[in-house]
Amino acid sequence: MPEAGPLGILGGTFDPVHRAHLHLAHAALAKLGLAEILWIPAGLPSHRQAPHADAAHRLAMVKLATADEPRFVVDAAEAASGEPSFTVPTLERLRRVYGDRRPFVLLVGADAFLGLPSWHRWRELFGLAGIAVAARPGAVLDANRMDAELAAIFRSRRRVDGATLAAQPAGAIVEFEIEPVEPPDLSATMVRERLRDAGDDRRAADLLPAGVLDYIRRNHLYRN
Repeated sequence: MPEAGPLGILGGTFDPVHRAHLHLAHAALAKLGLAEILWIPAGLPSHRQAPHADAAHRLAMVKLATADEPRFVVDAAEAASGEPSFTVPTLERLRRVYGDRRPFVLLVGADAFLGLPSWHRWRELFGLAGIAVAARPGAVLDANRMDAELAAIFRSRRRVDGATLAAQPAGAIVEFEIEPVEPPDLSATMVRERLRDAGDDRRAADLLPAGVLDYIRRNHLYRN
């Protein structure tokens, strides 16, 4: 596959995919100069309990949520495998597909970035991709809150601007601002709770893309 523009990588359980995921992805497209974003639903997440919806349903919902943006591409390999998903092996697989020269930009939230030292083979991330950390306006990552080894990396020359991040295959760190969504604590847990409470879909309608809500209704997901 020929080298192309920078590839954003957005992995997650997406149980279900919701507006905050889309908000982050659109902000990354606008602010980081990405050519496209690869959405990767996990087969089995490595950091948390088993998903409430199976991988086939979660994959289908991500495809529906991203269908209107041609720069969003869905990678089904992790969901199809049924195996635990780890970021470094996923990036190694993508390098075999896209080559070593294409810039990879792993998209994470600030809390996920602070938790990197708990990830499988986390030190190898920086040899495989750049990392773009989404933060609220005015918020900055505080190295004093980080694991000592991560703080040392963060304080090093890896911190660059978005243009530089998009111009090198791996190794850089950049922060980018993302406006908060409403409600500010929107999460998949909140969505599932609203869907489960008395089975009232209307309470979740403003949290989900319409196609995803329709899919959940038709397949009777998150009811118990």
